[in-house]
Amino acid sequence: MPTYEHIADFDMPVQRVWQWYDSPGAFRRIMPEWEGITPLQAGALKNGETTKFKVRIGPIKKKWVAQHHSVVQGEVFHDRMVKGPFGTWEHEHRFTPVDANTSQIHDIVQWKLPLHMLTWWTAPFTVKGRMDQMFAYRANRVNSDLTRIDEFEHLARQKVLVSGSTGLIGMQLCAFLAAAGHEVTRLIRPTTRIPPDASNDSVVVWDDLKGEVIEGDLNGFDTVIHMAGAGIGDKRWNKKRKEIIEKSRTVPTNNLTTLLGQLDRPPKTFICSSAIGLYGNSQEKMLDENSEAGDDFLAKTVLNWEAAAQPAVDAGIRTIWIRTGIVVTSMGGALKKLLLPAKLGAGGPVGGGKQYYSWISLDDQIYAIQHLMMTKECQGPYNLTAPNPVTQKQFAKSIGRVLRRPAFMPLPGFVLKILLGQMAQSLVLNGQRVLPNRLVASGYDFQDDNLELCLRRCLGKQILTR
Repeated sequence: MPTYEHIADFDMPVQRVWQWYDSPGAFRRIMPEWEGITPLQAGALKNGETTKFKVRIGPIKKKWVAQHHSVVQGEVFHDRMVKGPFGTWEHEHRFTPVDANTSQIHDIVQWKLPLHMLTWWTAPFTVKGRMDQMFAYRANRVNSDLTRIDEFEHLARQKVLVSGSTGLIGMQLCAFLAAAGHEVTRLIRPTTRIPPDASNDSVVVWDDLKGEVIEGDLNGFDTVIHMAGAGIGDKRWNKKRKEIIEKSRTVPTNNLTTLLGQLDRPPKTFICSSAIGLYGNSQEKMLDENSEAGDDFLAKTVLNWEAAAQPAVDAGIRTIWIRTGIVVTSMGGALKKLLLPAKLGAGGPVGGGKQYYSWISLDDQIYAIQHLMMTKECQGPYNLTAPNPVTQKQFAKSIGRVLRRPAFMPLPGFVLKILLGQMAQSLVLNGQRVLPNRLVASGYDFQDDNLELCLRRCLGKQILTR
């Protein structure tokens, strides 16, 4: 039977690494971004516990069911595939102390493909490469999560309420905060569908447009993180869509902060989503948190969005606005939309390609939110963008290099306007060269400041040495 082995080193005691793996958020955090995995159930590290997820095999998704066995707490656990795409899959995770402060995980996988006698020869290009990338990604993610958690290990864990928890950023944020030991509750609407692996999470149900709590209590949270709103790039803009975009941000934000200000036990901190669209089309001008707002639709929307949180400020709650740029992850957002044309060799400069794209990795987005939440001196607006924004042409070339595709075929701006209307101008043809000056000054150290390395990791194209 073929055997795959991988050893990962950690600058943490072995018990800390085990605790991370046995946390409620670990399963979602450890899934490689590019694999298109949908978690269904996360089993604890106990004998008989079951983990379920769907994994993409070519154009289809197949259910994988694994059962934990032979568990020795703090030392080793095994999972055996009882249903899934392989003929056989038996995985040993062995946790070994190197010394008092460092440790290793030795992964040993014994596997067979379906119809192994006929398909074994395909393994070098169907299995091994994906496993190399997956385990390298896991080691990086666990190491970086543990490092970020350790920064605030001396502070008490918090009770955190998160709205927008089922979105792209919200799902990963909740998983990371849970892995860090915080008590996470989701603020949801009656129509919100909680992902299966989070179905046991605590919730508060509210009507965001009326500002009424339907189930649960808003009292007693240390931090409230508000990330909600209709997708800006999901549909073509018209008058009605633009009203929905603004109303879905300003009304719930004002309603929520008004409720928080009236509580007997209000939160100490309120963190509200915002966006660098506030700065308008700035061409090559370098912008920071002190720069003036623009005057287009997005800029006015963000201004109103931030102003809607004023009741929290008036109530004496430490209020933070996170002005987010382009979040780079293959799980969704801008990058996911760009992948198909890029893979077809049509990912060249758009509208000349000189407009700046201010980007941030998904990990930095999550870690920066934790940093602002745990650093009591932080308040006011913070740009959540990497320190080195790039032009659209540079962004396209980076994707091309990672995917090994040409990135020179231009797309004129007028064609994009025909296809997307006004949205094309605001989201693609305009640009902002935004710097995270206040975030850096507060002591935050970026995980990803090199776009190409970030793309390689989240697309499963890392350059590995073993």
